[in-house]
Amino acid sequence: MRNGVIYGLVGFSLVVWGASLQAIEPTKDSMQMMKQNLTAGRAVLIDVRELDEWNDGHLVAAAHLPLSRIERGVSAEQLAKIAPVGRIVYLHCAFGSRSVTAAKYLSKTGRDVRTLKQGYDDLLGAGFRQATN
Repeated sequence: MRNGVIYGLVGFSLVVWGASLQAIEPTKDSMQMMKQNLTAGRAVLIDVRELDEWNDGHLVAAAHLPLSRIERGVSAEQLAKIAPVGRIVYLHCAFGSRSVTAAKYLSKTGRDVRTLKQGYDDLLGAGFRQATN
């Protein structure tokens, strides 16, 4: 009986783990669709790079919420200001790995979180404007 419980827990863990992997795959939204969603107010773009990277350059369209802050915890009120419920939340970083980690945390809040394969430089190359400090 005990082995059955252990196998059941392992099986359940794999199902939950598999479901979380699906939630963190890069978005299938095209760059054009993402821009349309942002322009129409259906989405927000969040830069999860750290403050020094943000200060070196960031996108006009992006809000800043560093991964380190997400990992420490963000209050529901703070998150609601940056990523209101009901909007798509696109996450970007420099190369894509930190946005996946951030998505693991933020997807637990019930938001439609979508990571980008494109990093900061790729987004600049796709026509996103760089903010002037």
